[in-house]
Amino acid sequence: MFLLRRFRIFLIRLLWFCLIFSEDHNGCCFITVGQPPSPNISLLPAVGGKQSLVVSWPINHSDLAGELSEIQISRTENHIIIYSENVSVVSPDLDGYKWTWTSDLPLECVDHSVRIRHFYNDSVLSSWSKWTTNPGVKIKDKIEIFPFQKMLRGGTSAMFCCVPPPGVNITNFTLRGKEYPLISIGAKVKAIAVDNLTIQPGNSIYKYFILLGCNGTAGDTRHINNYIGFPPQKPINLSCVTSNMADVYCTWDPGRIKQLPRNTQTQTLRIENSDQAPISCAQSSCTFAAIPQLEEYKISLVVKNKLGEETQSYSFNISSRAFPVVESVTVSRGVTDATVSWIIKGRLTQLNLLCQVSTDPHGTTEISCGSGNSCCKVQLDLIPNTRYSTKVRCSVSGRPWGEWTQSSSFTTHPLVTLNLWRRIKEWADTHSRQVTLLWTSHVPGSATTVAIKGYTVQWSQEGQNRTVDSGQTQTEISIGPGQCDFTVQAVLDRGLAVPAHLTIPKMDVRESFSMEKHLNSSTAGGFSLSWAEQVTATCGYTVEWCSQGNLNVPCTLQWMKMPKRNNTLVLPAGNFKAGCRYTFNIYECTEHGHRLLERQTGYSQELQSVQSPSLVKTVQRTSSSVTLEWSFNETDPAHPAFITGYLVTVQDVLPGYAAANVFSVVVADPQRKSVTIERLQENHEYAFSVSALTKNGPGQAVTVNIMTRRNYSAHLAEIMTPLFLLLGCTILLWPQRKKLSKKLKEIFVYPAGMNIKATELTAFLNKTNETVLSHKPDECISCDIEILNTSPPLNQTSTLKDPEPTNKLPSPDSQSYAPSSSPSSGSYCPQSAALLYHRAADQQTSITNKSYFHTMVDDAFEPQQVKICEIKYSVEPHESLGVEYGYMSNESF
Repeated sequence: MFLLRRFRIFLIRLLWFCLIFSEDHNGCCFITVGQPPSPNISLLPAVGGKQSLVVSWPINHSDLAGELSEIQISRTENHIIIYSENVSVVSPDLDGYKWTWTSDLPLECVDHSVRIRHFYNDSVLSSWSKWTTNPGVKIKDKIEIFPFQKMLRGGTSAMFCCVPPPGVNITNFTLRGKEYPLISIGAKVKAIAVDNLTIQPGNSIYKYFILLGCNGTAGDTRHINNYIGFPPQKPINLSCVTSNMADVYCTWDPGRIKQLPRNTQTQTLRIENSDQAPISCAQSSCTFAAIPQLEEYKISLVVKNKLGEETQSYSFNISSRAFPVVESVTVSRGVTDATVSWIIKGRLTQLNLLCQVSTDPHGTTEISCGSGNSCCKVQLDLIPNTRYSTKVRCSVSGRPWGEWTQSSSFTTHPLVTLNLWRRIKEWADTHSRQVTLLWTSHVPGSATTVAIKGYTVQWSQEGQNRTVDSGQTQTEISIGPGQCDFTVQAVLDRGLAVPAHLTIPKMDVRESFSMEKHLNSSTAGGFSLSWAEQVTATCGYTVEWCSQGNLNVPCTLQWMKMPKRNNTLVLPAGNFKAGCRYTFNIYECTEHGHRLLERQTGYSQELQSVQSPSLVKTVQRTSSSVTLEWSFNETDPAHPAFITGYLVTVQDVLPGYAAANVFSVVVADPQRKSVTIERLQENHEYAFSVSALTKNGPGQAVTVNIMTRRNYSAHLAEIMTPLFLLLGCTILLWPQRKKLSKKLKEIFVYPAGMNIKATELTAFLNKTNETVLSHKPDECISCDIEILNTSPPLNQTSTLKDPEPTNKLPSPDSQSYAPSSSPSSGSYCPQSAALLYHRAADQQTSITNKSYFHTMVDDAFEPQQVKICEIKYSVEPHESLGVEYGYMSNESF
């Protein structure tokens, strides 16, 4: 503790020292100390269109910290200071301080940030805290206006802002059609200021509306509504009565009650001289139980809405209250009205009576009954085929109201209306048209079931009127080229049927539309339609649609009529089938008939199962490319999705193997139905697959195998190249042909003086072969062979070729395995064929014979050994052939 106290004293002296020697350029002593924590921001509910920020920060328990702080408010991300104030706030608790700031500009328009710094010893400032931001609304795709659909207090000033999306600048801002000067809030946001909010003249409910419009540079337009309201007026003429001294019934004049339902108003009654709980009341009346033994009542009525509250007090004696009683209530009903009559009990008929007739679910109606007339009545405007209940009460000369009578129930008669539409087929050659009228019935109310006996159809064209009866909800009528007016009315047993009217324009007024577009489907299904609003649409719009894609099932035409100034329509997915194409025709309604504006086509949900294209028979191919062509109707409404292109897949087909080396080519244009695949191998087979593409992927594919052509020009080059080389060598070596001929003879001709008869040599070789075969491989170590023959003349040359061997030798690359039960148990050494000899005089010739010896072993599963027999022959140029040497060598493999 001692050290902490010494440290605090040191810190205070250090601050005092800085105050003495530190002055800023304004001559004021200025010291910046530690940074306080960032404040917290919370948003209060808007009252009368104004929004407030509640700024709170913790208490600094330092001895140097005071209650004086400086707060700054900034706007936008650049922190433009719009408000700064030194505040001294007394903390309501030990946790921190709170300070409230009300903004003229809606807080949704831009970011609003708060920072704070504290005074120490009322002179030394801390550093600024970090900014704490209440973010504005981030706009992505369309212009937004704030405040949006808020209740604003009449007679006050207000600011409105227009927030554009990225890349859009605001050009003008209007309120009720009047353009106001733009106020820049940051880089993009624009605002306007209105000094006095007033309601418009007239009795329409729209007089409380504030229509705001904002336009951008990209053609974007935004219109919204806000509303003007007023705080509740103080209740007047508050009075209370009773009929049985047990219940007290109070009434009052609420004053201004013609406001929008959005400005909800509540009424609460309190008995001030009792401990009873507050009583929730109706708009102009309230009932509560009388308190026993209490004669004098002191009550207060609190009326409250979104813009404020008012209180009215009243005192009365319960014994001084009395009121008339109503009895014998009767009702005479009709289709759209009913007459309610009643009688006043007692001698009150001589007074001026004011009565109320309450009809549920209609409302309350007031009527005065003349003096001396005991029977009163009133006519009510009601809904057809609806069940009602009514009750009556009265008062004497403006005194408190009496009790309600028992409710009387009745049902109005039914009413039938028709929703009429048409389908037109024109024949230009005969200047006539066939009109198919279609309609649906609408019966308001649900009290009873309405039976429709039939329909009457009337039409007039060029002064001629005709009428037909129909038992169905559609009929076909042939008309001429002029304008034709139709009227259709339902036939009922009782009740009223309202006729429906429809005008067919002249034939020369052809239906044309300026736009046809595809609708984007979503995984949720359904359709969201919108179109440009037309000034000429005096009676609204009609949207008709019909499913496409199945010619066997007739299409059921459906339509929906929209009021004017309503150019959007959302249709849920439950009314549509996935994978089925729908076309929506949008008509504007004018006094001369309906005119087609737009045609929109789409799917509630696109599917992937598209049929495969058809490949044409003629396919162009070369040694390195293949051109594919196919036929496909991409506009066929039977497709379960829009065709966006085609996918061509190429696979390398190898004999005996599965398809490999897959690559694909995408044709992005759905109207293009050919593609050339290049850089293929010559004389090679490929598998080509073609499938239609949708947003969900490829559909079913058609496949064809195609062989590329052989490139004969390349093969011709391979053949001609060695020929040209041989020709070149021949040309180069032609001068040396004699020397080359002599060298070849020395190599390939028998030596001079060699004398061998071919028949004797052949017999000798065959005999030697049989002798060698009779030996085992281990006995065939060396061979001495003597060949005796009479030498031919030295000038005679003979050529000797070995005869075909009796036992053919298998290929050295193949291995032959003999089983252990073979009849031959010894090894063999067969002779090889194709030995060529040339005899020459006085020259010794050596003949070598190499053969493969296969050794048989007892165990068939051991590796076999192959031995080589080598036989050399020495040929002398005399009458006898002496063997100079001979041997066999074994080589195992």
